[in-house]
Amino acid sequence: MMPMIELRDVSKTFTLHNQGSAVIRVMEGAGLSVAPGECVALTGASGAGKSTLMRMIYGNYRAASGQILVGGTDLAVAEPREVIALRREVLGYVSQFLRVVPRVPTLDVVADPLLQLGHETEAARDVARGLLTRLNIPERLWGLSPTTFSGGEQQRVNIARGFAHDYPALLLDEPTASLDATNRETVLGLIEEAKARGAAIVGIFHDGEARARVCDREVDVTRFSPKAAA
Repeated sequence: MMPMIELRDVSKTFTLHNQGSAVIRVMEGAGLSVAPGECVALTGASGAGKSTLMRMIYGNYRAASGQILVGGTDLAVAEPREVIALRREVLGYVSQFLRVVPRVPTLDVVADPLLQLGHETEAARDVARGLLTRLNIPERLWGLSPTTFSGGEQQRVNIARGFAHDYPALLLDEPTASLDATNRETVLGLIEEAKARGAAIVGIFHDGEARARVCDREVDVTRFSPKAAA
């Protein structure tokens, strides 16, 4: 089976412009392959490069070299319009932090991925209603901006938004962090449903039990550190 997400010999550097343009090598020789229906956990100590790798897959960080293929698009060389199209149609990302336009109602925040794809407004909102209900966001809050919500409520809104569209590829950054048992179970169920429909998933899970339940294997990113290779 062809991988949906594939990294080939990826390296990353950061240039410290306020320190004489010193170049810091943070990753080299990174390789990863994720098939449809597979969930791979990125592991390693804090600072090992898990978040950096995720941001490169999403196109927030540009790789210094190598290939980052998602659905056939190489994020290492893709034009901005290609990255935007990929994020709209193929690659979803559930981060730890909710970033939305203030004053937009929660219902439309969750429906937005479907609206961007041209779905009818009420059909998109119906999907949003179902997800908000599953994630225990009270209906009285749906017309309010989630910027006023508690941290836990914002996290659940973010998860609902990330699962509104059936993305073929998903990036999950600590999706069960700080959730109570009921909502944690709901999120794990959503991940299992995404795998069952064929989504390729890369995630960071500090919750060991959650990782063992939904992830098929682990990749320790420490081995991609230049220090490890030295």
